[in-house]
Amino acid sequence: MLDKLNALEERYEEIERLLANPEISADYSKVQNLAKEQTSIRGLVNLAKSLRTVTRELADAIAMTRDESDHELAELAREEVARLEEQKSQVEGDIRVTLLPKDPNDDKSVIVEVRAGTGGDEAGLFAAELYRMYVRYAERMSWKTGVIDANETGRGAIKEIVFEVKGGGAYSRLKHESGVHRVQRVPVTESSGR
Repeated sequence: MLDKLNALEERYEEIERLLANPEISADYSKVQNLAKEQTSIRGLVNLAKSLRTVTRELADAIAMTRDESDHELAELAREEVARLEEQKSQVEGDIRVTLLPKDPNDDKSVIVEVRAGTGGDEAGLFAAELYRMYVRYAERMSWKTGVIDANETGRGAIKEIVFEVKGGGAYSRLKHESGVHRVQRVPVTESSGR
């Protein structure tokens, strides 16, 4: 794992040198490809630097625990060792998750369909609420949305709407959003609640 991280760090530095080269910066497609590659490995490079820092601090703290002349300092160092070991395991776990192979479709755009089921106006209002939720989420993620087809009913309800979400990572975030969403209204006549 450390060899792969070191190789990624070297590649990241090489990309930085290439992007600073005036000959390469004149070719827009090369710059775009290098920038995409740099962005894709930036997270791993930062995690590798964090792991190196935590490992170095952990070694220093362990060395301080062996100092028998100052018991109070040794006790503080033991507490620091426990904290740093936990932090190191967290960083290692993050690295393992980041190293998992990515779905080739993760950076693609996505088309989302929201349809109201049975339930009349209540279902249509819920479908409209779901649509607004997805659009707000897309705005928060700096993605662009566009309506492809819509069948609206009165009072702000939606029978069905098909819209596109464009942006980096849209598919990776929205690919698990399939299935049926259901809301159930509690009637006013029911006094006991649910």
